[in-house]
Amino acid sequence: MKKLFLAAIVLLISLVPLAAQNQMTPEEKEKKLTEFIDKEIERLETTLKLEDWQVFYADSILNHDYRAMQAELDELIAKKVSNSEIFAQTSDKWCEKIYQSMNKILDEDQWTKYLKTGAGREKKARDKRMAKKND
Repeated sequence: MKKLFLAAIVLLISLVPLAAQNQMTPEEKEKKLTEFIDKEIERLETTLKLEDWQVFYADSILNHDYRAMQAELDELIAKKVSNSEIFAQTSDKWCEKIYQSMNKILDEDQWTKYLKTGAGREKKARDKRMAKKND
C-alpha cells in the first residue's frame, strides 16, 4: 500500500507539471488517472475479496477523491505554489479521506487486511506529518 500511495502521489504530482508544460494533453492526463484508479480498484477487489457493492463504492470513492486531489493540485500549480509541503498536505488530506471512506465500506477482516497492505503505515506517516506541522 505504501508503494501504491507513493505511486499515486508521484503520478498525480507528475501529471500537473507535464500538463502545465503542454507535454501532456488533458485527455492523456485523464487517461493516466483513469488507468491508475482502475488498477487500484482491481488490486483492492482481488486482495480484499470485495463484494460487488463494495467495488462500486470503492470505485466511487477513488474516482471522486483522486480527481478532487488532482483538481486541487492543478489549482496549486496554476497559482505557482512552489512549497512542496503544501502539495504534501493536499495529498495527505485526500488520502485521509480515502482512508476514512474505505473504513466505512470494509468489514472487519477486510479492514485488517487493508491496513496490513500499507494503509496502516501510511496513516501513521500522515499523522506524524500532521503532528510535526502542528508543533
